[in-house]
Amino acid sequence: MDNGTVGGRRRTTEQTIQMLREVLNGEPYSAVSARRGISRSAVERRVKALAVQITQAVGVDGLQAEGAAFVQRLRARRDAILASLERFDPERRGSRRAARVLAVEEVRLGALRVRSRSSRPNHDLALYHLLFATGMRPLEIARLKVGDYLRPDGEVRRESLVRAEVAINGKERPLLFAHRRLDEALAAYLDERVNAGHGLGSPGAWRGLDPGSPLFLDAAGAAYPITSNGSAGQDRHVCRALLDIYRRLFRQADMRSLSAQSARLTLMSRMYARGADEDQVGLVLGIADRSAVREQLARPRAPLAQLLDDAE
Repeated sequence: MDNGTVGGRRRTTEQTIQMLREVLNGEPYSAVSARRGISRSAVERRVKALAVQITQAVGVDGLQAEGAAFVQRLRARRDAILASLERFDPERRGSRRAARVLAVEEVRLGALRVRSRSSRPNHDLALYHLLFATGMRPLEIARLKVGDYLRPDGEVRRESLVRAEVAINGKERPLLFAHRRLDEALAAYLDERVNAGHGLGSPGAWRGLDPGSPLFLDAAGAAYPITSNGSAGQDRHVCRALLDIYRRLFRQADMRSLSAQSARLTLMSRMYARGADEDQVGLVLGIADRSAVREQLARPRAPLAQLLDDAE
């Protein structure tokens, strides 16, 4: 394929992304098509196809691929689509598979593979387990501070918060650290940081670390950079370095359909199995609408025969 063909496809993709943004902002297909001199049906087809690709590649909170065919649903999930668009790589979409719920043994096997294949096993295992333990997004993880995870006495802050400045939607929500394997990996990683002199604070508090230091640092002890990823006036950001690390971890784990979205679905499934309702799942994941939670992963329903069984 020559450079002209590649460049032409890239320009077409960039144009489609801009058209999607305009439609999400409320512009009718006819107005978008008139401005560009292409047919309305072509605009609608390209916008909906892109929305489906985004849901399949990185996932969209509250939207499944089937729902991308309806412009009302796209606009209702505007913020979630824009957030997912930050993580969408058009050049990689062909190799991605739809997210799915992973079995416990699959998650454990993936962790073993990451540990054996990583050059920074404690750092990478902590990142890996954090997805399944909290359902946080990579950008939110990049914004976490040591003080979000630890108390001043150095113990784990079991009931913490995804602070408003950390959350992608700017809304505070609960953050619970109750995952043994995450604790083990983070404890080892934070010990490594202290030994390396990365992000140190006062001795005897927060395990010797600066509570305002990012929870995760690169190998040189620097914060992962967060950069603007939108037009002027848009409050959109991305941490590309951490996204690249997660892509590497997913390859090392070597599991079908592993992604940040599949980790979120796996957490949702585990919460449902333990009796959570849609409100509780939405609260943890930062999804306010019960219907949006159901569209992402419906709560299992027991058969009527089981509900009405009075054999005891």
